Amino acid sequence: MGDMANSSIEFHPKPQQQREVPHVGGFGCTLAELRSLMELRGAEALQKIQEAYGDVSGLCRRLKTSPTEGLADNTNDLEKRRQIYGQNFIPPKQPKTFLQLVWEALQDVTLIILEVAAIVSLGLSFYAPPGEESEACGNVSGGAEDEGEAEAGWIEGAAILLSVICVVLVTAFNDWSKEKQFRGLQSRIEQEQKFTVIRNGQLLQVPVAALVVGDIAQVKYGDLLPADGVLIQGNDLKIDESSLTGESDHVRKSADKDPMLLSGTHVMEGSGRMVVTAVGVNSQTGIIFTLLGAGGEEEEKKDKKAKKQDGAVAMEMQPLKSAEGGEMEEREKKKANVPKKEKSVLQGKLTKLAVQIGKAGLVMSAITVIILVLYFVIETFVVDGRVWLAECTPVYVQYFVKFFIIGVTVLVVAVPEGLPLAVTISLAYSVKKMMKDNNLVRHLDACETMGNATAICSDKTGTLTTNRMTVVQSYLGDTHYKEIPAPSALTPKILDLLVHAISINSAYTTKILPPEKEGALPRQVGNKTECALLGFVLDLKRDFQPVREQIPEDQLYKVYTFNSVRKSMSTVIRMPDGGFRLFSKGASEILLKKCTNILNSNGELRGFRPRDRDDMVKKIIEPMACDGLRTICIAYRDFSAIQEPDWDNENEVVGDLTCIAVVGIEDPVRPEVPEAIRKCQRAGITVRMVTGDNINTARAIAAKCGIIQPGEDFLCLEGKEFNRRIRNEKGEIEQERLDKVWPKLRVLARSSPTDKHTLVKGIIDSTTGEQRQVVAVTGDGTNDGPALKKADVGFAMGIAGTDVAKEASDIILTDDNFTSIVKAVMWGRNVYDSISKFLQFQLTVNVVAVIVAFTGACITQDSPLKAVQMLWVNLIMDTFASLALATEPPTESLLLRKPYGRDKPLISRTMMKNILGHAVYQLTIIFTLLFVGELFFDIDSGRNAPLHSPPSEHYTIIFNTFVMMQLFNEINARKIHGERNVFDGIFSNPIFCTIVLGTFGIQIVIVQFGGKPFSCSPLSTEQWLWCLFVGVGELVWGQVIATIPTSQLKCLKEAGHGPGKDEMTDEELAEGEEEIDHAERELRRGQILWFRGLNRIQTQMEVVSTFKRSGSFQGAVRRRSSVLSQLHDVTNLSTPTHVTLSAAKPPSAAGNPGGESIP
Repeated sequence: MGDMANSSIEFHPKPQQQREVPHVGGFGCTLAELRSLMELRGAEALQKIQEAYGDVSGLCRRLKTSPTEGLADNTNDLEKRRQIYGQNFIPPKQPKTFLQLVWEALQDVTLIILEVAAIVSLGLSFYAPPGEESEACGNVSGGAEDEGEAEAGWIEGAAILLSVICVVLVTAFNDWSKEKQFRGLQSRIEQEQKFTVIRNGQLLQVPVAALVVGDIAQVKYGDLLPADGVLIQGNDLKIDESSLTGESDHVRKSADKDPMLLSGTHVMEGSGRMVVTAVGVNSQTGIIFTLLGAGGEEEEKKDKKAKKQDGAVAMEMQPLKSAEGGEMEEREKKKANVPKKEKSVLQGKLTKLAVQIGKAGLVMSAITVIILVLYFVIETFVVDGRVWLAECTPVYVQYFVKFFIIGVTVLVVAVPEGLPLAVTISLAYSVKKMMKDNNLVRHLDACETMGNATAICSDKTGTLTTNRMTVVQSYLGDTHYKEIPAPSALTPKILDLLVHAISINSAYTTKILPPEKEGALPRQVGNKTECALLGFVLDLKRDFQPVREQIPEDQLYKVYTFNSVRKSMSTVIRMPDGGFRLFSKGASEILLKKCTNILNSNGELRGFRPRDRDDMVKKIIEPMACDGLRTICIAYRDFSAIQEPDWDNENEVVGDLTCIAVVGIEDPVRPEVPEAIRKCQRAGITVRMVTGDNINTARAIAAKCGIIQPGEDFLCLEGKEFNRRIRNEKGEIEQERLDKVWPKLRVLARSSPTDKHTLVKGIIDSTTGEQRQVVAVTGDGTNDGPALKKADVGFAMGIAGTDVAKEASDIILTDDNFTSIVKAVMWGRNVYDSISKFLQFQLTVNVVAVIVAFTGACITQDSPLKAVQMLWVNLIMDTFASLALATEPPTESLLLRKPYGRDKPLISRTMMKNILGHAVYQLTIIFTLLFVGELFFDIDSGRNAPLHSPPSEHYTIIFNTFVMMQLFNEINARKIHGERNVFDGIFSNPIFCTIVLGTFGIQIVIVQFGGKPFSCSPLSTEQWLWCLFVGVGELVWGQVIATIPTSQLKCLKEAGHGPGKDEMTDEELAEGEEEIDHAERELRRGQILWFRGLNRIQTQMEVVSTFKRSGSFQGAVRRRSSVLSQLHDVTNLSTPTHVTLSAAKPPSAAGNPGGESIP
């Protein structure tokens, strides 16, 4: 949406622009005018301001504000401005209403199968048979059916619907509460930011959300601009616009050349005043957010308003509709409808399995119906030789309907209705618990994907380390101090120079404040590296505050701020004698090359030749770096008053320096990290460190963390070397070259955000291993967005992370700690295992129930388990079992195995062995009881009982035994890898115990007091004990099955494979669409907008490139449509359609998130 600027020029002739539009609310500019103004850059912008307003003060007059005094602080005026120009906050997308979530939950494949079955079953139960059957039609008993059963016919359908409603409500409620949690976190983050404005001539700090159009805001080094504005007056202002344009070069802003300041950009140098011209959704960041769909609905409402307000310019308000926008929209829609190739692994497997089971159930029920119909037809028309009479038709139809109902019963039993519930409960339970483990899950499926992770690319600063920097070694006056020197040991001149160099040559926003609690560490505010240096001053028993008061920030003559190209920062002050002094600090290897002198122990200058420098690198710097220290050199230079140097010639100015000191800064490894990394490696996950630090420091920290171990075959590369190895002569990235590098790569140092994205993409796209790699990435900076988005699971830092990083991520680490990632892996694997446990239990019940219903119907023309009993078995056991098995807490043992990988089937051979083994046991028992049970218990046979007979003990025993076997098999199902001890850790899961005992209690009530509705007659104690005995037999039988080695059973098939190839063709996708689509949505609910599934970064890059080119919007749309064709191909960074995102992290004083790019 970047450049709609020129659209206004294209749409209406020039003179019209000059004409005053009847403006709203007495202000001289409309919202649309200001918006189109903010899309211009440089000379174009100046020209437009001159044409329309005369100059910037003319613009201020139109906006009724004073460039020096600011707005009058009166609430009515501020409110009016908010109404006309909007508020400075980007409205979060309207949360989905509970009903919308319910509707989405209903789209699941399994649920739809169930709903259909239930409705059919309900419809049939209300089908009233026509009159009495006549003798002529033959008196074939269609199996015994008592009236209790006939009356209870509707219960079955109703109960299934009930289970569907349960699932849907649980799912919807989960999503709703998750969304709420996330919003709470967001709003907490947003309320903390403040900004300086002038109102009534007074400087005020106001919350960012309170800024209005027309405010005069003070901007200074280190600010992140919260709104768009036009510069009124600035001194040496440089802005890092990389977050919008991807260009890492700082843009020089001045009132007479380029006065446009954009929201979301960082002030890198200088200071100034601006008049705010666009806030919230109308600011440049707001527009991007709108494109990303955060303010989607908001935008539509605005469109309508804008049309009413000002027809001519309404065009510009449209987010993505232009003259050619129509086909674009179509394309977008098409894109959105094709299901994404990569859907959650578990989801794919489950959908496939559900469809397989559904098909099997259909086949079984069809066979049942066919057999019953044939049996009836042959018996009636062939054996008895009757003729089909017209008046008998209704009677025969009635029989057929009854057979159909039996068929539906078989189908209903076959479909595992507990499955969606188990998945939902398991994920929801994990997400809730992960919140306690400092993982805020934004997308449900990330939780499960994490269990499959095979690689983690982690930042160093703040994730593996504490991000609390301290100076631990120093080289001052020819001496290498291994700890902080005593102030008395230093020459006063050196000490004085050092204190001034550190206090003045750092952002004044960086401070060290007293601790909040007694005994805590002092608080570090601002850039962490500068905090370390200020801490060093305090350790030398001096204070930086008086120095700063003596030379306030506005008296600094010139500042060359830190950026990743300079790797240094310099500040010039005017000396009392009229001369100048420059203080400089930066990466030691860079700054020492510019030093020609060094201070000796008496504080006098002595020459510093290249030979001395090499000496120093060997003896001082390398040993420090090998201890994992980041080395910073502090230097100064004096200029005489006679001739002032050319300050713009930076290489001249920052050269010929005198070195004061070199300090080694430690960012200690978090104490818990080495253990966490060891766990990852044991669990088959490769940890790689991607950092902006120098290679020695990075290698030392990696060794401390245990990422690299001595004697291993690993690579540690710098970004330059990495790029050299993976690019061909034309500078294009080649997958084969990447495949040679990444398997051994453990540390990537001095890397740019593009390198990180390249690495992640390369690992994911690689086809070298037998499994596709599943990659998790951590990131905090805006520029980590692409890598976070590309990764299978993106972790953003909750404390140090920028909003863009959080927006692109799947999970937010609320404590920025690597150990939380290990917890996420554990929970992810647990989700997978819980669902497997549930499947193992559920399928055993299903196999047995289907076979019993099928054979029973065919042989005795009546199922031994009545419909209502079936339901108790099916619904209650399913729902309860899913609760019991899905809430098993994770154990450390989950981290002792390798990841399952994408194509490992849900039902392994061991599980298949368990399912079939237990099914054999249960079927044997049930059929024995069915055919010879009456002899064994010496009771009346329940088979072929006449109509309307009371419930028999015989069938009650069968029902009871069946339930007991399920109960004990539930305990067996707790282990899926063939472990012996099924009771291991059973008491750590109170829900499980409660449910097993609860089910047992209810079963007693049903059998003893259920009576006719449940077709049960009370049993004696002895009969009960027998039932229990058979049930306990399940546990013994489980041990027998565990003894049989799975490897011997070659005939067993696995089931529930993931989708075969990752890459499906479009045709296949289109065919599979029906199957996949609903399931696709199942786990993706928490996702913010449906079209976020589209490649969101692509949009961002597009916007970025549009900003870069300032071409017309048409061009942007054309480019965008050409890009859509390459949606899945971000590698081609050399083609003009793609933009390499900024290589520099924006190191503002307010952020430098994680301080990565400082040497």
